[in-house]
Amino acid sequence: MTFHDASGDDLLILEDLVGRPLAGRCAVVVRRLDGSPVVIENEPHLRDGTPMPTLYWLVDKDLHEAVSRLESGGGVHRFEELVDARELQRAHDEYASRRSTATVQKHAAQATGGVGGTRVGVKCLHAHLANYLTGAHDPVGALVALDVGVPELLVMDVRG
Repeated sequence: MTFHDASGDDLLILEDLVGRPLAGRCAVVVRRLDGSPVVIENEPHLRDGTPMPTLYWLVDKDLHEAVSRLESGGGVHRFEELVDARELQRAHDEYASRRSTATVQKHAAQATGGVGGTRVGVKCLHAHLANYLTGAHDPVGALVALDVGVPELLVMDVRG
């Protein structure tokens, strides 16, 4: 996999969405039909070489807020109990593999774990939804998407 950088215009939008300059390279991989960023793919290392375990990051404000409400209502534990542990582990393993493939700084310390750096179970519903929206097999992300009402027609994958 070749890492693609976000355009200058996308970087301005992303920095506005997250409220600060980004500490690493990224690319928009999922957008709304109007072109606004929904999910970014982070390079697996920040510019200073620090490992970045979160490969896919949910940047859409509306979805982020909806998922935050789920999390604050006990969603992490609820969704973890609803999914098959083997399927969840498969999602973590596939995520770790994609992060490894995207790694440019092979000589640096590497992030470990699966979705959002999680080794076992569920840590962050935002990371699972972002992973799912990229087209990945993620049973937690699929449930979150249903719960927050993410119709497939509202987002498109623009990976190259």
